[in-house]
Amino acid sequence: MSLSPQEAHNVAHVLTEALPYIKRFRGKTVVIKYGGNAMTDDELKDGFARDVVLMKLVGINPVVVHGGGPQIGRLLDRLGKESEFVQGMRVTDRETMDVVEMVLGGQVNKEIVNLLNQHGGCAVGLTGKDGGLIRARKMVVRRTSPELQAPEIIDVGHVGEVVSIDKSIVDMLVGGNFIPVIAPIGVGEDGHSYNINADLVAGKIAEVLQAEKLVLLTNTPGLLDKQENLLTGLTASRVDELIEDGTIYGGMLPKIRCALDAVNAGVNSSVIVDGRVKHAVLLELFTDQGIGTLIKRR
Repeated sequence: MSLSPQEAHNVAHVLTEALPYIKRFRGKTVVIKYGGNAMTDDELKDGFARDVVLMKLVGINPVVVHGGGPQIGRLLDRLGKESEFVQGMRVTDRETMDVVEMVLGGQVNKEIVNLLNQHGGCAVGLTGKDGGLIRARKMVVRRTSPELQAPEIIDVGHVGEVVSIDKSIVDMLVGGNFIPVIAPIGVGEDGHSYNINADLVAGKIAEVLQAEKLVLLTNTPGLLDKQENLLTGLTASRVDELIEDGTIYGGMLPKIRCALDAVNAGVNSSVIVDGRVKHAVLLELFTDQGIGTLIKRR
């Protein structure tokens, strides 16, 4: 069945609009944090895999960092273990850490690798423990309140923060024409495993790779102002103003800070994209308008 003249025009327009962006990103690294609905809806999963494989085929170097909180929660429920959160972080005792490693490093990571490979990619899955990719330390969580004379230190178990990342491992995979798929688990000097926020890991990997772009997939359209309008093209100073006036708060705050830290550390731009939109990654990279909240260096 042939295309109508209008359909053919639309296809040609899309392809010609993408061309300058393909030229711009060719040979560059784009780090993508994969999570939210994009990981659970079959149609969105298929679209994401096609996007990433297409990026690789046109000469862009995608690096995928994934989450898996809902999948971890479901397995803990089946095991009869209650999930507990402190300041948005899952309290991770030794038993929970075993589940985290099984779900993130096994089930979720291998599902993503398999999906990318089914669509013609050549993906390799690893956790931060492989080759000492992500060195971590235990995160110290402090809670303050008017009743306390000093901040209360809360033990959240095997929750970590990034100490360092060995970029040579990722460089080796990218140089071998592979697509790295990384689970956000780090290892401490004591040999213990640590569960690390996937946004944080994606941001740090983008920093050490000096990526052209950091893409954070979320379940929201991006950053909205107080009138529910999408904000984009933000600079570091503008982000600081939006935090100060309360526009950026709650769960969006750490995501924005992660994107901003990456830009301040040398990543050319960061963008928060609605992962509920099919082919969200390609729409952001290869169209004039983009579909998310862009944070740029200047």
